[in-house]
Parts: sequence; structure tokens; C-alpha cells
Amino acid sequence: MLTTVVAVVAVLLVLTRGQDTYVARPPSSTEPSGAAEDVAPGLAAAALTRFADALRAGDPEAAARLAPADDPAAARRLAGIAANARDLSLTDLDIRYVDQSTAPDAEGRWRAVADVRWRIAGFDPTSAQAEVSFVLQSDASGVGIVSAGGGGDRSPLWLSGPITVRRAGEALVQVAVSARADRYARLARVAIASVARTLDMPQSRLVVEVPATEPQLDRMLDASSGTYAGIAAVTAPVDGSDAADAPVHVFVNPEQFDQLRRAGAQVVMTHETTHAATGAVTSRAPLWLVEGFADYVALRNVALPITTTAAELIARTRRSGVPRALPSTADFSVQASGLDATYESAWIACVIIGERVGTVGLERLYDRAGAGAPFAATLRQVTGLTLAQLTSTWRERLSDLAS
Repeated sequence: MLTTVVAVVAVLLVLTRGQDTYVARPPSSTEPSGAAEDVAPGLAAAALTRFADALRAGDPEAAARLAPADDPAAARRLAGIAANARDLSLTDLDIRYVDQSTAPDAEGRWRAVADVRWRIAGFDPTSAQAEVSFVLQSDASGVGIVSAGGGGDRSPLWLSGPITVRRAGEALVQVAVSARADRYARLARVAIASVARTLDMPQSRLVVEVPATEPQLDRMLDASSGTYAGIAAVTAPVDGSDAADAPVHVFVNPEQFDQLRRAGAQVVMTHETTHAATGAVTSRAPLWLVEGFADYVALRNVALPITTTAAELIARTRRSGVPRALPSTADFSVQASGLDATYESAWIACVIIGERVGTVGLERLYDRAGAGAPFAATLRQVTGLTLAQLTSTWRERLSDLAS
């Protein structure tokens, strides 16, 4: 089962304060009658094919020439996208016209859906593939491309406008706001080294995407508005695929992440890097173990007292009492209340396991459960504890912390 794994911001404020054939979707029932007669799909398809050619060549000038002649802003936008493709070393790149989605407006502009495929060479194991909306303009000279993204379809960051790309060791960071690029590159580089050191594993490749705004993050992930409000970052398949080898990136919510000071920001980045490095989005382990394990790695070398790193959990326990059971999947919903305390409680459970069998034992449990081994039996094999015993010990720990 595909899991989207996130990092809430509140828990960390205490530190500061997932070439195939393609089947076109059926036309929308809301499409205006006769709309298809108002455009030239063959010209639109040809324009998008030429655009893909320009992107593969990394040729901003060729891309700019595909904009409407009277729209210099569109020309700059397309040139920027071609530069993005070049800077990201995109490969397996293809854009195929699928269908018209709106009728032309008074200026001859209309939306079309295209199937886009791409892969970041050296970082993504396979290609991503998504339906992307393009704004096109029809006039006497043909069909020009105005922009990509929006329109209710997934909007990849690199297609949405100019970005800044930074490579830092095994990390690649793409940022919509240039001034943020160096900071994110540093955080990603440290996170990769920390995960590799803690888990005694080879350094894995990491891609981090940072949009300009929270609404842009929602569009990148094809999510409804406000889905990631209060979420600092999320690790997810680039195109929403549930395939085991789908490219997975870390996506940042700048409106939350940028509130964090250095320590909190590094914990979030290391948490998400742990998810990316260990295949968390397809893990079959209980979600409390997936999230608690990521915090265990992220907080492993953080020199802060537990009264700080578990502050929200302590406050909730004092207010509402000790929970009867380890956190459920529903407790980690991005719409759930008290997410910060829920994450901290999962971390405490992993701390208890780590105290008993060490980081190596905890990692063994995480890997076996993630691969689908029955959790209760695996827990007992690795730790000697039954699930009931772990829960009882965890509840006692929470009670002690709150006392």
C-alpha cells in the first residue's frame, strides 16, 4: 500500500520554538459543446512535440520561439523551463498531446492536457509520468504555448517556471526561489551523511523540491487546496505512482519549513531523507514505526533534552492522560489534530526498542516489517517483546515523562 510520509512542523517548532502506453481520459462532461471545433489539435500536438525537442536539447531559445509572437513573458517562461531541463539533466523526456480541456477565450487561449514523461538522470530509478495542463493560444499563425501547470492537473515544479538547481554531493535540490537554494542544499547534504552514518548504509541519492508557496506544493502533488497546511515536508512519489521503483522525492512546504531555525530544519530534512532512503512510501510496517523510525534517525545526534524533543507529547499526556494504544494510521492523517504529539509518541516507542536492541535491531525490525513480515511475530523475534509488552512499556514511559 502506498503511504505518503510527512513531517509536521509543530513538533519541530519546539526545536526553534511514489515509455508506457497511455490511454486518453474521456472528455469532460463540462466541456462546452463544439469546443473541439474551435482549436487545431494537430497543430497543438506538433507544438508540444517541438517543445519536448527543445527541452531534450536544453535549448532555451528554441523553446522561447514556441510562445505566441506577442507574448514575451511566455517566451521567457518557456526558455526558463528549457533551462530547467538542462540543469536537471532530464532524460526519457516526452510530451504527448492528449485532449482539449477548455474552449478558447476571447484571446484564443485554451487549455490542453498532455502526458508528460521525465527522469532526472543519475537520481531517479525510473521515469515519472503525469497528466499536465498546458495553456495554448490559437491565432492565424498557428498554436503557441503560453505556460504549463495548473488547470486541476499535477504541476511538476520544473515545468511551472524558472528554478534554481543545486547539487550537493549525493543531493539535488530544485528551488523556485533562488535565495533559498544554498540553505536547502546544505541541509540535504548533512541529512544524507547523517542517515548513512546512523544506519550504516551507503549514501543514497536524494532529490528535494521546494516550491515558492504552499498552494504550489498542493498543485505539485495533485492535492486539494490546504492539504499540506501545517506540514513542513512530505516524501512522496513524484507522479503519485504506487510502483515500488517509482521515483520518490522530498517536497517542502516553504511556508512552514522556513519558520524553522537551523536545528529544527535539519531534523525535518533528515527525517524525510530517512523516508526516501529506506523506501518508506511503500513500507508495510505500522505507520507509527515508519514515522517513529525516521524521527529516531533524525534526532539521534541532537543534543536536546527529552522535555524539549517530546514537549507536545508531555503536554498532551498531562492534559488528556496516557493513550491506551500506539498511534493508528488515522492518527497520522494530515487532517488529524495533535500531529506533533503523535509523532513524538511514535518516536518514544522507537527509542524504547532502540534501548533494548540498539539501532541495528530497530533497523532490522523496520526492514522486516516494511517487507511485509507479520509485525507482532517479528517484534517478538527481534526484541523479545510482545506487542502488548511494548505498549505497556511505552505507556509507562509516557506516564513517567508527564509526571
